[in-house]
Amino acid sequence: MQPKSAIHDLVADDFAALNTYIIDQLHSRVPLVEKIAEYIVDSGGKRMRPLLVLLTCKALECNDDKRIPLSALVEFIHTATLLHDDVVDESDMRRGRDTANNKWGNAPSVLVGDFLYTRAFELMVNIGHMDILKIYANATNVIAEGEVLQLTNVRNPKITEEQYMTVIKAKTAMLFEAATQSAAILSGATEEQQQNMADYGNYLGLAFQLQDDLLDYKGDASAMGKNVGDDLAEGKPTLPLIRAMEVGSEEDAKLIRKAVRKGGLEFLEPVLEIINKTGALDYTEQKAFEMSDKAKASLECLPDSPFKERLALFADMAVKRSS
Repeated sequence: MQPKSAIHDLVADDFAALNTYIIDQLHSRVPLVEKIAEYIVDSGGKRMRPLLVLLTCKALECNDDKRIPLSALVEFIHTATLLHDDVVDESDMRRGRDTANNKWGNAPSVLVGDFLYTRAFELMVNIGHMDILKIYANATNVIAEGEVLQLTNVRNPKITEEQYMTVIKAKTAMLFEAATQSAAILSGATEEQQQNMADYGNYLGLAFQLQDDLLDYKGDASAMGKNVGDDLAEGKPTLPLIRAMEVGSEEDAKLIRKAVRKGGLEFLEPVLEIINKTGALDYTEQKAFEMSDKAKASLECLPDSPFKERLALFADMAVKRSS
């Protein structure tokens, strides 16, 4: 993403209120819970999902004070998934910093993730809107299913593009969708606007994840805070690999299948050569831009405003970022 001012400027006051609110809501009677929660929440994330809540509310002319706790609970759910993901993936670095599980161990990280989930649901109850509660109850279930589905796909080179899209829709796009749809509901938007904003979040999330998977094979390690080829090392068959196996030679496909089954980075260099020569990276990028364009088209339901322009810019930046 570009510097904060490009997206944050119109909601700077709300964003500052959000950060203060998040810190206030991390209090716990157990010091370690508070310490780990503060560490992971303050680990350099871009707060994209809560920012979407704030921008959507403003685009729909909503000044309800509940927009701040709504944006905070989205960040708590996202942060909880990161804590759990890092344990499952046995990651030791995220955004250039030690992961919580690397610093404190797996058990505390999982349990603090649970704390953040339950704190998020406390905030939902306090907001007091049944439709919003339903959205997040469903979203957390879908996200969990997506994570399990991805886990079952690890080191399985037979995954199709359709199956891959199902996974990223569940594990990534679902929370983007919940953020924008719930903001539309809080704003008193029409049913058409609510559905269009749900579509915007879904397409934006898909674009973001496609770009993320693309950057795993062509990104700047120092900018991303992780190593190029991490997905391959973990045996994750993402779209660049799926596409390369589909259009490459049988020899190429055989090598990628072997690399996915084995995991690690032993075959990284030949795999990079294959995904480049088969155009798999260009294909993935094209898919990401298609999703971005669909996200922007979904914004036609909104009245013209600088906030609508920022949401469109968000979709552009999701696919033009380098980290």
